[in-house]
Amino acid sequence: MPNVRGLRGLRALTAAAGVAATALVVVAAAMVTTADAATPVIVQAEAFAAQSGAQVENTVDTGGGQNVAYLADGDWLRYDGVDLGAAGALSVGARVASAGTGGTGTVELRTGSLTGPLLVQFTIAPTGGWQAWVTLTATAASHPTGAQTVYAVMRNTTGGRDFVNINWFSFAAGAAASPSATPSSGAGWVGVDPAKWNAQLAEFNAMAMDPAPANAVRVSEFNASCTYSHSKKDDPIVFPGLPGASHMHSFIGNHGTDANSTADTLLANAGTSCAPAPDLSAYWVPTLYEHGVAVEPKAVVVYYGSRLTDPAGTVPFPQGFRMIAGDAKLQQPTPAGSVNQFYCAGPGGETGRSADGNWPLCAPGATLMFQLVFPDCWDGVHLDSPDHKSHVAYTYNGACGGAYPVAIPSISFLLAYPTSGTADGFTLSSGMASSFHGDAFLAWDNAAQGHRVKNCIVQKAKCNTAGNF
Repeated sequence: MPNVRGLRGLRALTAAAGVAATALVVVAAAMVTTADAATPVIVQAEAFAAQSGAQVENTVDTGGGQNVAYLADGDWLRYDGVDLGAAGALSVGARVASAGTGGTGTVELRTGSLTGPLLVQFTIAPTGGWQAWVTLTATAASHPTGAQTVYAVMRNTTGGRDFVNINWFSFAAGAAASPSATPSSGAGWVGVDPAKWNAQLAEFNAMAMDPAPANAVRVSEFNASCTYSHSKKDDPIVFPGLPGASHMHSFIGNHGTDANSTADTLLANAGTSCAPAPDLSAYWVPTLYEHGVAVEPKAVVVYYGSRLTDPAGTVPFPQGFRMIAGDAKLQQPTPAGSVNQFYCAGPGGETGRSADGNWPLCAPGATLMFQLVFPDCWDGVHLDSPDHKSHVAYTYNGACGGAYPVAIPSISFLLAYPTSGTADGFTLSSGMASSFHGDAFLAWDNAAQGHRVKNCIVQKAKCNTAGNF
């Protein structure tokens, strides 16, 4: 893929007069097709009224024409006069392609301005190439009506590299956004059980909040303090019911986790390597190897917190909720300073890098570490999705909204490995250091999780492993 960052800099110098703040090039007014509720409004990506950081190229996608290429973090496209129709649910589609070389990210559709209300958000995963096209869909429960200015804003969670091409967007009232769209009720989508979820929410809402003491640290946080449990080539999220189908994983938490694990089996298994005992969730990461020998984490803290400006609306995870952070297929160099990388903590810190530059060398008194952060906004409908990411999203502006209106605790894994490393470096069962990822399959006692969310996150008070202030 060509390097297009220089082109972006040139475009910035030729910004259209009268457009505030962000450099852009005015190319053409958005060409949209007005339609009734039964027919999607199709907006071709290259028909932007303004943009920053984009280039147009011919596409091999169905129908031919052009697509907008090589979009990276912070790039945006503006479309004027997009008819969003009457009030009510709006189904939105995006035709996208990604080679995966730039990591993972999201495409936000916002109305009115670059920071305007979030309409929907699409999570971008590798599709197999820059011209390997798939259709993503999302639903906005509410939206501005009639003709609107719509911005497509690119967010890359793994740095500033190009991560997505876009061919078109579609908008349809209620119905599927396009004939080729993948419905959110199809294969891979797991819906929440409304009766169970409503009962859990009712129990949570009825809980009394324990007032935090005056000297409480005002940070939304509780945690599970864990150790390594066991290893298997299983993955009950990606390869459910298929023992040995995955690369080797280091499992943390529930001792019974295997390829056949479900929410019910996790809750029925009383053994866990985590405290508190009511957390029967399963957590796992790819196994780390040093000279071919597995190095298991000596300690893992699973933090539950909030990155929202106002965490008051945060709710617990429904039973059986699952998600993945990171990308097992991402294989690229991770030199010092890269986003989402291993690091050294403790006396002496990092003393050098491995011969290939991808791994840190730690001082004798320091510890090899990794911190992995999961999405914290949920669509409120699905326990899982086909890519195990599309039902959740990261907040970038301190709030949840649009297609992901429900605030859930922000989970992060903090892993400590008992090794300093050598110039030979390490390997992961999933490949290079860049492929580090983590899975969370939630199975908490409802009362134990609910009280912690209410006392520690909603109230914004730092709690310990026992859930106390």
